[in-house]
Amino acid sequence: MPNMSLKKNPMPEQEPLIRNKNFFEVSKGYTAEMAISEAERCLKCKNRPCVSGCPVNVQIPEFIAKVAEGKFNEAYEIITSTNSLPAVCGRVCPQENQCEGKCVRGIKGESVAIGRLERFVADYSRENSDEDKKVETPTSNGHRVAVIGSGPAGLSCAGDLARLGYEVTIFEAFHKAGGVLVYGIPEFRLPKSVVSAEIENLSKLGVKLVMNAVVGRAMSVDELFEEDFEAVFIGSGAGLPQFLGIPGENLLGVYSANEYLTRINLMKAYLPEYDTPIKPSKRVAVVGGGNVAMDAARCAKRMGAETVYIIYRRSMEELPARKEEVHHAEEEEIVFKLLNNPVAILGDENGSVKGIECVKMELGEPDESGRRRPVEVKGSNFVLELDTVIISIGTSPNPLIKSTTEGLETNRKGCIIADENGATSRKGVFAGGDAVTGAATVILAMGAGKTAAASIDEYIRNK
Repeated sequence: MPNMSLKKNPMPEQEPLIRNKNFFEVSKGYTAEMAISEAERCLKCKNRPCVSGCPVNVQIPEFIAKVAEGKFNEAYEIITSTNSLPAVCGRVCPQENQCEGKCVRGIKGESVAIGRLERFVADYSRENSDEDKKVETPTSNGHRVAVIGSGPAGLSCAGDLARLGYEVTIFEAFHKAGGVLVYGIPEFRLPKSVVSAEIENLSKLGVKLVMNAVVGRAMSVDELFEEDFEAVFIGSGAGLPQFLGIPGENLLGVYSANEYLTRINLMKAYLPEYDTPIKPSKRVAVVGGGNVAMDAARCAKRMGAETVYIIYRRSMEELPARKEEVHHAEEEEIVFKLLNNPVAILGDENGSVKGIECVKMELGEPDESGRRRPVEVKGSNFVLELDTVIISIGTSPNPLIKSTTEGLETNRKGCIIADENGATSRKGVFAGGDAVTGAATVILAMGAGKTAAASIDEYIRNK
C-alpha cells in the first residue's frame, strides 16, 4: 500500500547539546520499519525524474521498490550496479538539489527520503553481510590502468574499471585511502569505518592500493606509462587552500579549514591517545559559508570552544552550504554573523590571534553568479575578540602533477582541462573531480570518475 504522508519519516538524531560535545555520528539512521514506511511513499513514476538528477545514475525507483518489499540485499545489488560508494553518498550527497530535488512527491509536500533509504540499504548490507561470502573478482582483461588519488573520483573510476576486468592500481599520497572522505569530512557526518568498508569492497574486486605515493615526487605520470599502465586517471582533488589576502593571516592561531580538518579527521586530534597538536580555543571564527565551513565550525565546538562564529559576507539565503548542515550547526549553537566581511586579523604582542576586524555588508545588484553582490557599509567596522580563525573560502588543485607532466593543460585556476568524457590534452591521460572543477561535491566527483572509466575503456579497446 502506498504511504500518502506528505512528510518524510524523520531521521533519528543525537540531541544537539549532547552531540556538540562528541564526535559520534549525528544521524542514527532508519530502522527497517522506518525504511519500509518511507519507501512506500514512492509514487513509482513512469518517467523516473529522480534518476535524471543522480550523477551516477542509481536506479532509484527500482531499489526503493525492493526496500518497500523488505528485500534489502536486492536493493543493495541495484544501487551498487552503478554506485561504488552508497554508504558515503547516502550521508553526504546534496540530495535536495539532485534526486530528491526532482522527486514528484516534493511538488505537494516533502520528497521521498532517497538519501536516507540509500544509507539504510548500504548500512544494512554492511552489518548483515556474510563475512565469508566470496566476492567474485572479475576476469582480468590483461590491461592495466593507474588512478592517482583515492578520493571519490578515483574510487568511482577504479570501481567501474575493475568491474570491466581492468587491473587497477590506485596511488594515494596519504597513509590512508579515501581522500577528502577521510581528511575533510568529520566523523560525526561520515564515520571512517564506513569509508574503510566501502574501500575494502573495491579491494575485493581486485583494486590495488599504494599508499604514501606522491605522484609528481615519488614518480611522474610519464613513469607510470613506462611501467606498462595503458591509461592514467588523475583524481587528485583540490587540496590547496585559498586565503583572504588580508593583514594578520600569518598570525599563530590562523588555520586553513583544510589543515584544521585534516588534523582532526585524519590525524585524530580529538582523541586523547593521539598527540596531534591543535590549539585549544575558546572563541573561534570560521570565515566562509560552504559545507567545509560548517564542518570546521562544528568541529571547533566539539574541540571545546565556548563560542564559534560563522562569518559570511552574504545573507542566509545565499549561503552555499546544505540546508541540513546549516540546520545542524544552528542547533549546535554555532553563531552566524551574516552580512559581515573580515578586513584584518588582529594579533597580540606574542604574534597570536586576539581578534578579527569586520565590516558590515549589504546586498546590491546580482553579480555574474546570479547572487546579489555584497557591498561594504562605510564606517561599520567592528572587532570580535577571538583566539582562533579558520579560513574556509575554497581550495584549488595542487600544482605538483601539472608542473611535472609535460603537455598537460590547465586553466588559470590550476584546474586540469578535460573534455566532457574526462580526456585531457595528454593522450591516455584522463581526469575528473575537484582536480578539474575545483572544489565541488562528492557525488559530482564520483560522476566524473564514472564518466572517465567509460572513456578509458573505450580508449583502450580502440587502441
